[in-house]
Amino acid sequence: MNKNLYDFAAVANDGKEFSFSELEGHPVLIVNTASKCGFTGQYAGLEELYKSYKDQGLVVIGFPCDQFAHQEPGTDADIAQFCSRNYGVTFPLMKKIDVNGKDAHPVYVWLKKQARGALGSAIKWNFTKFLVSADGTTVKRYAPTIEPEAMKQDIERELA
Repeated sequence: MNKNLYDFAAVANDGKEFSFSELEGHPVLIVNTASKCGFTGQYAGLEELYKSYKDQGLVVIGFPCDQFAHQEPGTDADIAQFCSRNYGVTFPLMKKIDVNGKDAHPVYVWLKKQARGALGSAIKWNFTKFLVSADGTTVKRYAPTIEPEAMKQDIERELA
């Protein structure tokens, strides 16, 4: 049974295995993303958070997901190109996944148990955000409508 974030692995956008154990001791902001969503502009704010706080230890990870109104239809390569070209994204992107249902990625199954939302454990929409503390266990959840900038105080508290 997974006890903390560092027990998980995922496949990165480039197809390489990514172990969350590499992030041990760092706060991590995990976001399910989509390129054709009304919240897609949040990529800019997420990148700003990453650039502002990465040297202090924050890691931002995007998990593209096509479960909400087919708003992430592209391939993993298409997604990476879109994010880089339109928003200058340099934070890690993972391979496209499911966040709800029987095929939900294990990290999302765990995140949803750690921090329930308005719909119980289900993810409501694209750009639901989870801030995981440096100990890998404490998780705070943010609705898609919460802009990345509004999380600065919580991130700074985690980095202190």
